[in-house]
Amino acid sequence: MSAEQLVHLVNVQIVPISLFLIMLGMGLSLVPDDFRRVVSYPKAVAIGLSCQLIVLPLIGFGLANLVPLAPELAVGVMLLVVCPGGTTSNLYAHIARGDVALSVTLTAVASVVTVFSIPFIVNGSLLHFMGESEELALPIGRTMASLVLLTIIPISIGMTVRRFKPALAIAVEQRVKYFAVIFLALLIAFLVYQQRETFIDSVISAGPVALLLNLSTMFIGFYGARLFALNRQQSISITLETGLQNSGLSMVLALGMLNNYGMSLVPAIYTGVMFITAGVLVYYLGRQQSDTDSNIVPARQES
Repeated sequence: MSAEQLVHLVNVQIVPISLFLIMLGMGLSLVPDDFRRVVSYPKAVAIGLSCQLIVLPLIGFGLANLVPLAPELAVGVMLLVVCPGGTTSNLYAHIARGDVALSVTLTAVASVVTVFSIPFIVNGSLLHFMGESEELALPIGRTMASLVLLTIIPISIGMTVRRFKPALAIAVEQRVKYFAVIFLALLIAFLVYQQRETFIDSVISAGPVALLLNLSTMFIGFYGARLFALNRQQSISITLETGLQNSGLSMVLALGMLNNYGMSLVPAIYTGVMFITAGVLVYYLGRQQSDTDSNIVPARQES
């Protein structure tokens, strides 16, 4: 197999199929109540979705304009911020003792909404950063259809399996989570190899932007939630949902739909950044919770 054939295989088949399986795994973890929770807890969901769907893209757009970046890397920032949420944020919310139900709800709803917002925001970003070009544009209808195929359909299949075969769904879901981590690691390794001549320069250029984007969005997510009087668990979940992006979907957009490896580098770099910062945050929250628990003096039992 030639290098060109390998690249085509990865872009057109391996990456989209892998994303389909990851979204299927997300569906296996969902139940209808995850969507009904929008009505049950409107304030928490509204704040979380506002951070994901409005604040995050605005911050990304601002940073992409303020920091000197190559046009492809600037578009890569926008590909990242239009794909909020993912299974990783749900896992971290669980480890950090956040509101896992809220985290799952935000991920589920955002996955549906972004099917319709991604093509418009990405096309606007391409026009703004790279100029008008028919080769660098997402056909609105076809892109939406592709996103439905890669997100809504596998999520729906997963939810159906969860409804009628819950034991099977729970067992398979765990395996899909491991697969998602391995897939991302292998994809990033492949991207680094493909872009080995420019990758270090891209890290030097886009790394600070990725770190600043991650820290600023998590900061706004947490304190924005606290400002509106959400509890600690809800605030933790919104923080993680805002700071942990669906970088797999971002890379599918760059590789499978735009056929541009340069645009995929920012999501790849951001993946490494978000795992580190989220890990530090979870460790800090765990230590904080342990200190709180140790300060609770058990009631003295009467003899």
